Parts: sequence; C-alpha cells; structure tokens
Amino acid sequence: MEVLNKEEKYIKAKERVEEIKKFYKHLAVYILINLFFIGRRIYKDIVYRDESILDAFLDINNYNLFFWWGVVVFIHGFSVLGKDKLFSKNWEERKIKEYMKQ
Repeated sequence: MEVLNKEEKYIKAKERVEEIKKFYKHLAVYILINLFFIGRRIYKDIVYRDESILDAFLDINNYNLFFWWGVVVFIHGFSVLGKDKLFSKNWEERKIKEYMKQ
C-alpha cells in the first residue's frame, strides 16, 4: 500500500479537482454550442425551407453534432467521474456503508 504525505495528497487532490473542472467546462461548452447550432438549424429550416416548427424540431439531421459530441462528453465524464466510483477496490465496502446509513 502506498503511503502519501500531506503534500503528495494535496497535489493528487488538486490534480483530481482540475480533471473534474475540465470536464464541467467541456460540458458547459458542449451545451452552449449545441444549443446555438441546433437553434440555428431549426431557425433555417423554418425560415428558408418553409418547414413547420414540429418538422424542424423532429428533423434528425439537426442533432448530429449534438449526438456525436455527446458520446465524447459521456466518455470524458465517465473517465473523470465514473472510474473511481464504479471500479475502485473498495466499491463494495462503500456501497454497503451507504445502504446501512439509509
């Protein structure tokens, strides 16, 4: 078992917080940019293609960027937030304690 001093623990914790912060920034950029592009494509469908609002919203082609970038954001989020919670050695122990508290 690796024993870390306070400074090493602080450095590791700081790196972990930076990883989480980068993920949340990535998520925010993903949401903002996709809202803009989806809104723009729906607007163009309504104005230039003379589609109904419902048809423009249901056009699957308007959501390609949203879907594929969403896959990347999911993988990024899982790599940052999911790996420690799901695959750590003490996962079962933590879950047992969590359910005992309930």
